[in-house]
Amino acid sequence: MGNEVSRARALTVSSFLTNFAVQTYGMITTPNMKDVAEANHFAFSPNPWFIAAFFSGQVILQLAWIRKLFEQDKPGGYQAIGAGNPEVQAKEDERGWKVALSYAPVYALGNFCIAGWLFFWLREDFKASQLLVTINTFAQLLAVAALPPLTPTSSSLLRLTHFVAKTFAGIGVLDFIDNGGVATRYRAPPSNLVQAATYAFFPLAAAASKPLFGSILLYDVVAVAVGQMGVVGAGAWPTRLGWTALATAGVVGVKAVPTLKEYFGK
Repeated sequence: MGNEVSRARALTVSSFLTNFAVQTYGMITTPNMKDVAEANHFAFSPNPWFIAAFFSGQVILQLAWIRKLFEQDKPGGYQAIGAGNPEVQAKEDERGWKVALSYAPVYALGNFCIAGWLFFWLREDFKASQLLVTINTFAQLLAVAALPPLTPTSSSLLRLTHFVAKTFAGIGVLDFIDNGGVATRYRAPPSNLVQAATYAFFPLAAAASKPLFGSILLYDVVAVAVGQMGVVGAGAWPTRLGWTALATAGVVGVKAVPTLKEYFGK
């Protein structure tokens, strides 16, 4: 497993640094990514500050995960003494490493895709940028679907892998619909069919997801609702998105109750 660990460490660090450097460039260049977003504001465009805030938190979370990949011994290495049941802990650590090593290439792919997305976004080549966000979004969603469930005894590495994968996939959904609206020049308000599909998608997707991923979907729809406020001709679109966000929040809250009981009810 030593080669796999080294490969995962190299992939995660190199892809993180690449994406971080490109995103930093995208914020300080002229025109920057916010300028391009404001000049191409369509039916699914979020408020750009929501993207900036999410990216800041995502960076901290990803750094914590990468640090864990470096500071934690791989399975079969040193095991701490006196921390719960040693056998259970060893199994959970091994499971955490297995999942992290499986996810590392998907994480790296996502970082490289988003770095490439920004390259085309700044050049307003939105079809090329859509291709890259599509690859990233579906890769991240498939990775999330493959994650084993968390339990109260799950290792910190497995928990961080869940958080990184689900935040990456959740914001990928927003990237997908945002860039898609821009690429197709789809102005607000959308057709009745598209609106109905949107109002149904977020609560239903949250209902089919774990609370963490559902909360990221909630963030997505709030970001779009705020981004559509004040758009000329949008009509009731932003208000209805707000109601959709409220419905999604209700679903996430209900879904979170059993999880909270599982972790804190004992």
